[in-house]
Amino acid sequence: MRTCVDELLALPHLNGPRLKQEVDFLANRLEELRLNRRISNDAYLDAGAVQGAIALAANMADMGVSQHEVQQTLRSTLSRAKRLETKHPGLNWAVESGRAS
Repeated sequence: MRTCVDELLALPHLNGPRLKQEVDFLANRLEELRLNRRISNDAYLDAGAVQGAIALAANMADMGVSQHEVQQTLRSTLSRAKRLETKHPGLNWAVESGRAS
């Protein structure tokens, strides 16, 4: 999940559709991982906080909030994602391994 946020922060412009695309990817991937028992229910629920924060950033972008504020929200989300990876080692890899090349 850390990689998702890193890649979003690297974009020159954050817009609602791109952020929502990432939210959709995370929702689908996390559900798949949970159903296949590759992540625990706890990891699934904890990851929802990161997914929700990205959804918040998407709504902010759609409402015309400044790029600086949207980026600040994502930077806070990055810290959360890093803590999540510490709590649930391998979660970032599990999520990213499902991304199309």
